[in-house]
Amino acid sequence: MFLPQRSNLAHIKYLPKWRFPVLMAPILTYFGVPMPKAANTKISNDNVTAIPASKELQLKLYRDMLMIRRFEEKAGQLYGMGLIGGFCHLYIGQEAVVVGMQSCITPNDAVITSYRDHGHMIACGMDPKGIMAELTGRVDGFSKGKGGSMHMFSTEKHFYGGHGIVGAQVPLGTGIAFAHKYRGNGALSLVYFGDGSANQGQVYESFNMASLWKLPVIYIIENNEYAMGTSVKRSSSTTELYKRGEAFGIPGKQVDGMDVLAVRAAGAEAVKHIRDGNGPFLLEMKTYRYRGHSMSDPAKYRSKEEVEEYKSHHDPIEGLKAQMMKASVASEDALTAIDKEIKAIVAAAAEFAQQSPEPPESDLWTDVTV
Repeated sequence: MFLPQRSNLAHIKYLPKWRFPVLMAPILTYFGVPMPKAANTKISNDNVTAIPASKELQLKLYRDMLMIRRFEEKAGQLYGMGLIGGFCHLYIGQEAVVVGMQSCITPNDAVITSYRDHGHMIACGMDPKGIMAELTGRVDGFSKGKGGSMHMFSTEKHFYGGHGIVGAQVPLGTGIAFAHKYRGNGALSLVYFGDGSANQGQVYESFNMASLWKLPVIYIIENNEYAMGTSVKRSSSTTELYKRGEAFGIPGKQVDGMDVLAVRAAGAEAVKHIRDGNGPFLLEMKTYRYRGHSMSDPAKYRSKEEVEEYKSHHDPIEGLKAQMMKASVASEDALTAIDKEIKAIVAAAAEFAQQSPEPPESDLWTDVTV
């Protein structure tokens, strides 16, 4: 391939970020063409106190994370009993990400995510009974028993899935953001995806369009380090995923995704950036899943010591609990009472899911285009 001398392109002052794909960035840099700059920030807890967290808010964050944890533990139990079929991806360990982000947005904002979605539904306010019923394939589930773990939706709560195809939710969530801007309703779109999805081509097509049209979208990379079972260090040539929007002029920030208050602070910054009309923002949440990729994954690609280190020293729920008790926000007895109440709600959801009827055979032909 013929490449001209660098000096032949030196007169180009600037190339708009929408006129080249991401693969052109290193080539243009070689020829000395200035690239659009985006502000990127490494992981930091310096601004955690920027958004005051009242006693009521801290207790709500704790309660919401604990609800997800207890729900997922029960789902894992029902899966082991054979009451949940198909794939089942648990969110245990990552609760601070979605709970912290949800605390920054309004009920009119949209949420879309991958197949590790139970926690996002709960954080959006969807009824645990309907979620558990869908997991067990019953008619009272959010998708009438047809979607299972990976495909649930609630237009009432502006939750648009639950998607089984890796990375597919990213262009869909970008389209939702486009709809918000087109309608002028002031809402934004939260698009969650994992470190494994971050290497998908459709992600960067979405980045390009979102930046070009200044769409109101926050891209949230839940970097739990192992994707489906391969370390991000082995699968990605660059592991600072918050910089992935640089070629498109999208600012990024790396966040401690095991600290719900840090997530909330970063989320508030991203929301303000978008509400001010500045276009998309990228957040890389450094988090960790305690279980395997799915219930069928023994997770032998990492050591037990590594998992225990996160559980013992970085657990998002225990971390907030210790912080609240130190600040006399809540006593241990009060937090124990919250846990007891949540366990009862989850137990009732599990019972409801088992008592709900299975879909009739006639439903095989409903909601299906032939």
